Amino acid sequence: MPATVITGGHYGDEGKGKVVAYLALNDKPDVIARAGIGPNAGHTVYKDGKKFGLRMLPCGFVYDKARLLVGAGVLVNPEVMLREIEVTGVAKRFGVDRRCAIITQTHCELDKTNPHLKGKVGSTGTGCGPAAAERAMRTISLAESVKELSPYLTDVPLELNDALDKNKKVLVEASQGFGLSLYYGIYPYVTSKDTTASQAAADVGIGPTKVKDVIVVYKAYTTRVGEGPFATELTDEKIRKNPMWSGILAKAEKAGFKEGALKERIAFFFSEKGTVTGRPRRMGDFDFELARYSARLNGATQIAVTCLDRLFPESQGATQIADLPKEARSHVDAIAKKVGVPVTLISTGPNSEDLIDLRK
Repeated sequence: MPATVITGGHYGDEGKGKVVAYLALNDKPDVIARAGIGPNAGHTVYKDGKKFGLRMLPCGFVYDKARLLVGAGVLVNPEVMLREIEVTGVAKRFGVDRRCAIITQTHCELDKTNPHLKGKVGSTGTGCGPAAAERAMRTISLAESVKELSPYLTDVPLELNDALDKNKKVLVEASQGFGLSLYYGIYPYVTSKDTTASQAAADVGIGPTKVKDVIVVYKAYTTRVGEGPFATELTDEKIRKNPMWSGILAKAEKAGFKEGALKERIAFFFSEKGTVTGRPRRMGDFDFELARYSARLNGATQIAVTCLDRLFPESQGATQIADLPKEARSHVDAIAKKVGVPVTLISTGPNSEDLIDLRK
Protein backbone atom coordinates (compact mmCIF):
# COMPACT_ATOMS: atom_id res chain seq x y z
CA MET A 1 0.00 0.00 0.00
CA PRO A 2 1.77 3.18 -1.19
CA ALA A 3 2.22 6.18 1.09
CA THR A 4 0.32 9.47 1.21
CA VAL A 5 2.22 12.76 1.49
CA ILE A 6 0.68 15.94 2.93
CA THR A 7 2.32 19.22 1.96
CA GLY A 8 1.58 22.95 1.87
CA GLY A 9 0.74 24.78 -1.35
CA HIS A 10 1.27 28.44 -0.47
CA TYR A 11 3.58 29.97 2.18
CA GLY A 12 3.02 27.63 5.12
CA ASP A 13 0.39 28.09 7.84
CA GLU A 14 -2.16 26.45 5.53
CA GLY A 15 -3.61 24.26 8.27
CA LYS A 16 -1.71 21.06 7.50
CA GLY A 17 -1.85 20.03 11.17
CA LYS A 18 -5.64 19.96 11.15
CA VAL A 19 -5.72 17.94 7.91
CA VAL A 20 -3.14 15.46 9.19
CA ALA A 21 -5.05 15.06 12.46
CA TYR A 22 -8.23 14.25 10.57
CA LEU A 23 -6.50 11.76 8.27
CA ALA A 24 -4.80 10.12 11.24
CA LEU A 25 -8.04 9.63 13.14
CA ASN A 26 -10.13 8.72 10.09
CA ASP A 27 -7.73 6.61 7.98
CA LYS A 28 -5.88 5.07 10.93
CA PRO A 29 -2.38 4.84 9.37
CA ASP A 30 0.03 2.34 10.87
CA VAL A 31 2.98 4.74 10.64
CA ILE A 32 3.13 8.55 10.51
CA ALA A 33 6.44 10.17 9.59
CA ARG A 34 7.47 13.82 9.94
CA ALA A 35 9.46 15.35 7.07
CA GLY A 36 10.51 18.97 6.51
CA ILE A 37 13.15 21.39 7.70
CA GLY A 38 12.97 21.39 11.49
CA PRO A 39 11.52 23.36 14.42
CA ASN A 40 11.13 26.55 12.37
CA ALA A 41 7.68 25.33 11.30
CA GLY A 42 4.85 24.89 13.78
CA HIS A 43 1.69 22.85 13.29
CA THR A 44 -1.40 23.45 15.42
CA VAL A 45 -3.57 20.47 16.29
CA TYR A 46 -6.23 19.62 18.88
CA LYS A 47 -6.50 16.38 20.87
CA ASP A 48 -9.21 15.75 23.44
CA GLY A 49 -10.04 19.44 23.42
CA LYS A 50 -6.44 20.48 24.15
CA LYS A 51 -4.44 22.64 21.74
CA PHE A 52 -0.92 21.58 20.75
CA GLY A 53 1.59 23.68 18.82
CA LEU A 54 4.07 21.08 17.55
CA ARG A 55 7.43 21.88 15.97
CA MET A 56 9.15 18.48 15.93
CA LEU A 57 6.66 15.63 16.36
CA PRO A 58 4.09 14.44 13.80
CA CYS A 59 0.65 16.00 14.26
CA GLY A 60 -0.73 12.54 13.61
CA PHE A 61 0.11 11.68 17.22
CA VAL A 62 -3.61 12.24 17.88
CA TYR A 63 -4.17 8.68 16.63
CA ASP A 64 -2.97 6.62 19.56
CA LYS A 65 -2.11 3.43 17.65
CA ALA A 66 0.25 4.90 15.06
CA ARG A 67 4.02 4.55 15.17
CA LEU A 68 5.50 8.06 15.03
CA LEU A 69 8.77 8.82 13.25
CA VAL A 70 10.98 11.79 12.37
CA GLY A 71 13.00 11.33 9.18
CA ALA A 72 16.74 11.83 8.70
CA GLY A 73 16.15 14.94 6.58
CA VAL A 74 14.73 16.84 9.55
CA LEU A 75 16.91 19.11 11.70
CA VAL A 76 16.37 18.31 15.37
CA ASN A 77 16.47 20.56 18.41
CA PRO A 78 16.71 17.94 21.21
CA GLU A 79 15.24 20.27 23.83
CA VAL A 80 12.14 20.94 21.75
CA MET A 81 11.78 17.30 20.74
CA LEU A 82 12.09 15.94 24.28
CA ARG A 83 9.60 18.49 25.60
CA GLU A 84 7.05 17.52 22.94
CA ILE A 85 7.54 13.81 23.65
CA GLU A 86 6.71 14.50 27.29
CA VAL A 87 3.76 16.79 26.60
CA THR A 88 2.15 14.40 24.11
CA GLY A 89 2.98 11.23 26.05
CA VAL A 90 4.16 9.31 22.97
CA ALA A 91 7.52 7.99 24.24
CA LYS A 92 6.63 4.32 23.74
CA ARG A 93 5.69 4.74 20.07
CA PHE A 94 8.13 7.41 18.92
CA GLY A 95 11.33 7.10 16.91
CA VAL A 96 13.83 9.56 15.44
CA ASP A 97 16.36 8.67 12.76
CA ARG A 98 19.87 8.41 14.15
CA ARG A 99 21.17 10.49 11.21
CA CYS A 100 19.12 13.62 11.94
CA ALA A 101 21.38 16.68 12.29
CA ILE A 102 21.31 18.49 15.62
CA ILE A 103 20.54 22.17 16.14
CA THR A 104 22.59 23.74 18.93
CA GLN A 105 22.25 27.01 20.83
CA THR A 106 25.07 28.39 18.70
CA HIS A 107 22.99 27.82 15.57
CA CYS A 108 20.05 29.65 17.18
CA GLU A 109 22.22 32.61 18.16
CA LEU A 110 23.66 32.85 14.65
CA ASP A 111 20.14 32.77 13.23
CA LYS A 112 18.96 35.56 15.55
CA THR A 113 21.94 37.86 15.07
CA ASN A 114 22.74 37.49 11.37
CA PRO A 115 21.40 40.72 9.80
CA HIS A 116 20.61 39.03 6.48
CA LEU A 117 18.69 36.11 7.99
CA LYS A 118 16.86 37.99 10.72
CA GLY A 119 16.45 41.25 8.83
CA LYS A 120 15.99 40.83 5.09
CA VAL A 121 14.85 37.21 4.93
CA GLY A 122 12.82 37.25 8.15
CA SER A 123 14.14 34.01 9.68
CA THR A 124 12.31 32.48 12.64
CA GLY A 125 15.55 32.46 14.65
CA THR A 126 15.28 28.75 15.42
CA GLY A 127 18.73 27.87 14.08
CA CYS A 128 17.65 25.91 11.02
CA GLY A 129 19.53 27.97 8.41
CA PRO A 130 22.92 27.86 10.17
CA ALA A 131 22.42 24.19 11.03
CA ALA A 132 21.56 23.34 7.42
CA ALA A 133 24.69 25.16 6.28
CA GLU A 134 26.85 23.23 8.75
CA ARG A 135 25.29 19.97 7.69
CA ALA A 136 26.25 20.75 4.10
CA MET A 137 29.81 21.31 5.35
CA ARG A 138 29.67 17.87 7.02
CA THR A 139 30.76 19.19 10.41
CA ILE A 140 27.49 18.90 12.34
CA SER A 141 26.57 16.49 15.15
CA LEU A 142 23.95 13.81 14.54
CA ALA A 143 21.15 12.49 16.74
CA GLU A 144 23.09 9.34 17.53
CA SER A 145 25.52 11.48 19.54
CA VAL A 146 22.86 12.89 21.86
CA LYS A 147 22.48 10.70 24.94
CA GLU A 148 18.97 11.90 25.78
CA LEU A 149 17.70 10.79 22.36
CA SER A 150 19.19 7.29 22.53
CA PRO A 151 15.93 5.58 23.66
CA TYR A 152 14.25 6.78 20.46
CA LEU A 153 16.92 6.23 17.81
CA THR A 154 15.94 4.14 14.80
CA ASP A 155 16.42 3.65 11.06
CA VAL A 156 13.36 5.47 9.70
CA PRO A 157 13.71 4.43 6.00
CA LEU A 158 14.02 0.80 7.10
CA GLU A 159 10.90 1.01 9.23
CA LEU A 160 8.87 2.79 6.56
CA ASN A 161 9.87 0.53 3.68
CA ASP A 162 9.24 -2.57 5.79
CA ALA A 163 5.79 -1.20 6.63
CA LEU A 164 5.03 -0.49 2.97
CA ASP A 165 6.23 -3.94 1.94
CA LYS A 166 3.77 -5.38 4.48
CA ASN A 167 0.94 -3.35 2.91
CA LYS A 168 0.61 -1.04 5.91
CA LYS A 169 -0.68 2.54 5.71
CA VAL A 170 1.99 5.25 5.84
CA LEU A 171 1.31 8.98 6.15
CA VAL A 172 4.10 11.52 5.59
CA GLU A 173 3.76 15.03 7.03
CA ALA A 174 5.73 17.80 5.34
CA SER A 175 6.22 21.27 6.85
CA GLN A 176 6.08 24.89 5.68
CA GLY A 177 4.78 25.62 2.16
CA PHE A 178 5.76 25.49 -1.49
CA GLY A 179 6.20 29.25 -1.75
CA LEU A 180 9.07 29.06 0.75
CA SER A 181 11.03 26.39 -1.14
CA LEU A 182 14.75 27.13 -1.35
CA TYR A 183 14.60 26.10 -5.01
CA TYR A 184 11.16 27.23 -6.19
CA GLY A 185 10.19 30.12 -3.92
CA ILE A 186 11.10 33.76 -4.60
CA TYR A 187 14.77 33.87 -3.63
CA PRO A 188 16.12 34.94 -1.14
CA TYR A 189 12.81 35.11 0.79
CA VAL A 190 12.75 31.36 1.27
CA THR A 191 13.58 28.73 3.84
CA SER A 192 16.82 26.72 3.95
CA LYS A 193 15.54 23.71 2.01
CA ASP A 194 13.10 22.50 -0.62
CA THR A 195 9.54 22.05 0.62
CA THR A 196 7.92 19.90 -2.08
CA ALA A 197 6.38 16.45 -1.71
CA SER A 198 9.41 14.94 -3.46
CA GLN A 199 11.68 16.38 -0.78
CA ALA A 200 9.34 15.11 1.96
CA ALA A 201 9.62 11.58 0.58
CA ALA A 202 13.41 11.90 0.48
CA ASP A 203 13.45 13.25 4.04
CA VAL A 204 11.94 10.05 5.39
CA GLY A 205 13.65 7.69 2.96
CA ILE A 206 10.98 6.41 0.59
CA GLY A 207 11.28 6.41 -3.19
CA PRO A 208 8.81 8.06 -5.61
CA THR A 209 7.26 4.75 -6.62
CA LYS A 210 6.19 4.25 -2.99
CA VAL A 211 3.95 7.35 -3.02
CA LYS A 212 0.37 7.03 -4.28
CA ASP A 213 -1.28 10.28 -3.21
CA VAL A 214 -0.03 13.83 -2.65
CA ILE A 215 -2.55 16.02 -0.83
CA VAL A 216 -1.65 19.70 -1.15
CA VAL A 217 -3.20 21.95 1.48
CA TYR A 218 -4.35 25.52 0.81
CA LYS A 219 -6.12 28.02 3.02
CA ALA A 220 -9.34 29.46 1.61
CA TYR A 221 -7.34 32.70 1.50
CA THR A 222 -3.57 33.17 1.45
CA THR A 223 -1.30 34.19 4.34
CA ARG A 224 2.42 34.73 4.72
CA VAL A 225 4.65 35.27 7.75
CA GLY A 226 7.82 37.34 7.36
CA GLU A 227 9.34 39.21 4.47
CA GLY A 228 9.11 38.65 0.73
CA PRO A 229 6.84 39.32 -2.26
CA PHE A 230 3.15 38.54 -1.81
CA ALA A 231 1.22 38.97 -5.05
CA THR A 232 -2.32 38.89 -3.61
CA GLU A 233 -1.67 40.71 -0.32
CA LEU A 234 -4.57 42.80 0.91
CA THR A 235 -4.48 46.57 0.57
CA ASP A 236 -6.85 49.19 1.92
CA GLU A 237 -8.30 49.58 -1.57
CA LYS A 238 -8.91 45.83 -1.98
CA ILE A 239 -10.57 45.63 1.42
CA ARG A 240 -12.88 48.57 0.77
CA LYS A 241 -13.87 47.41 -2.73
CA ASN A 242 -14.50 43.74 -1.92
CA PRO A 243 -17.79 43.23 -0.03
CA MET A 244 -16.44 40.06 1.59
CA TRP A 245 -13.35 41.73 3.06
CA SER A 246 -15.17 44.95 3.98
CA GLY A 247 -17.76 42.86 5.80
CA ILE A 248 -15.07 41.03 7.73
CA LEU A 249 -13.41 44.36 8.56
CA ALA A 250 -16.68 45.63 10.00
CA LYS A 251 -16.88 42.53 12.22
CA ALA A 252 -13.27 43.02 13.31
CA GLU A 253 -13.87 46.63 14.25
CA LYS A 254 -17.06 45.72 16.09
CA ALA A 255 -15.03 43.19 18.08
CA GLY A 256 -12.61 45.95 19.12
CA PHE A 257 -9.91 45.66 16.46
CA LYS A 258 -9.76 49.32 15.50
CA GLU A 259 -6.04 50.12 15.43
CA GLY A 260 -3.40 49.61 12.74
CA ALA A 261 -3.75 49.07 9.01
CA LEU A 262 -7.02 47.57 7.79
CA LYS A 263 -5.34 44.29 6.82
CA GLU A 264 -3.77 44.07 10.28
CA ARG A 265 -7.15 44.46 11.95
CA ILE A 266 -8.51 41.58 9.89
CA ALA A 267 -5.42 39.43 10.62
CA PHE A 268 -5.78 39.92 14.37
CA PHE A 269 -9.54 39.28 14.15
CA PHE A 270 -8.77 35.99 12.41
CA SER A 271 -6.09 35.22 15.05
CA GLU A 272 -3.60 34.96 12.20
CA LYS A 273 -0.31 34.67 14.07
CA GLY A 274 2.64 32.39 13.29
CA THR A 275 2.70 29.23 15.44
CA VAL A 276 6.45 29.48 16.10
CA THR A 277 7.09 33.23 16.16
CA GLY A 278 3.74 34.72 17.13
CA ARG A 279 4.19 37.29 14.37
CA PRO A 280 0.99 38.51 12.67
CA ARG A 281 0.52 36.85 9.31
CA ARG A 282 0.16 38.96 6.22
CA MET A 283 -3.16 38.25 4.53
CA GLY A 284 -4.28 38.16 0.93
CA ASP A 285 -6.78 36.81 -1.57
CA PHE A 286 -6.41 33.19 -2.65
CA ASP A 287 -3.37 33.06 -4.95
CA PHE A 288 -4.59 30.90 -7.82
CA GLU A 289 -1.43 31.31 -9.89
CA LEU A 290 0.85 30.07 -7.10
CA ALA A 291 -1.63 27.31 -6.28
CA ARG A 292 -1.60 26.01 -9.87
CA TYR A 293 2.17 26.06 -9.99
CA SER A 294 2.63 24.36 -6.65
CA ALA A 295 0.07 21.69 -7.49
CA ARG A 296 1.99 20.81 -10.65
CA LEU A 297 5.43 20.70 -9.04
CA ASN A 298 4.14 18.72 -6.06
CA GLY A 299 2.35 16.25 -8.30
CA ALA A 300 -0.88 16.89 -6.40
CA THR A 301 -3.56 14.23 -6.68
CA GLN A 302 -5.91 15.90 -4.19
CA ILE A 303 -6.47 19.32 -2.61
CA ALA A 304 -7.46 20.10 0.96
CA VAL A 305 -8.97 23.55 1.62
CA THR A 306 -8.85 24.89 5.18
CA CYS A 307 -10.30 27.85 7.11
CA LEU A 308 -13.35 28.07 4.87
CA ASP A 309 -15.41 28.95 7.95
CA ARG A 310 -13.35 32.10 8.51
CA LEU A 311 -14.28 33.54 5.14
CA PHE A 312 -17.79 32.14 5.29
CA PRO A 313 -18.90 31.78 8.94
CA GLU A 314 -22.16 30.08 7.91
CA SER A 315 -20.10 27.07 6.86
CA GLN A 316 -18.68 26.48 10.34
CA GLY A 317 -18.98 22.87 11.47
CA ALA A 318 -20.36 21.62 8.15
CA THR A 319 -19.63 17.96 7.40
CA GLN A 320 -21.56 17.66 4.12
CA ILE A 321 -20.97 19.63 0.92
CA ALA A 322 -24.70 20.35 0.73
CA ASP A 323 -24.47 22.23 4.02
CA LEU A 324 -22.16 24.90 2.62
CA PRO A 325 -23.61 28.30 1.71
CA LYS A 326 -23.64 29.12 -2.01
CA GLU A 327 -20.70 31.56 -1.81
CA ALA A 328 -18.51 29.06 0.02
CA ARG A 329 -19.34 26.27 -2.42
CA SER A 330 -18.54 28.55 -5.36
CA HIS A 331 -15.17 29.42 -3.83
CA VAL A 332 -14.25 25.74 -3.40
CA ASP A 333 -15.40 24.95 -6.94
CA ALA A 334 -13.26 27.80 -8.30
CA ILE A 335 -10.18 26.45 -6.54
CA ALA A 336 -10.67 22.97 -7.99
CA LYS A 337 -11.35 24.29 -11.49
CA LYS A 338 -8.55 26.87 -11.67
CA VAL A 339 -5.91 24.69 -10.00
CA GLY A 340 -6.95 21.62 -11.97
CA VAL A 341 -6.99 19.17 -9.06
CA PRO A 342 -10.06 17.85 -7.20
CA VAL A 343 -10.81 19.26 -3.76
CA THR A 344 -11.43 16.24 -1.54
CA LEU A 345 -11.10 17.67 1.97
CA ILE A 346 -12.67 20.91 3.25
CA SER A 347 -12.01 22.12 6.78
CA THR A 348 -14.90 24.03 8.34
CA GLY A 349 -13.63 24.56 11.88
CA PRO A 350 -10.75 23.96 14.30
CA ASN A 351 -11.79 20.52 15.55
CA SER A 352 -10.80 17.33 13.75
CA GLU A 353 -14.42 16.43 13.03
CA ASP A 354 -15.17 19.83 11.43
CA LEU A 355 -14.40 18.60 7.93
CA ILE A 356 -16.12 17.61 4.70
CA ASP A 357 -14.55 14.47 3.25
CA LEU A 358 -15.37 14.05 -0.43
CA ARG A 359 -13.18 10.97 -0.82
CA LYS A 360 -16.01 8.83 0.53
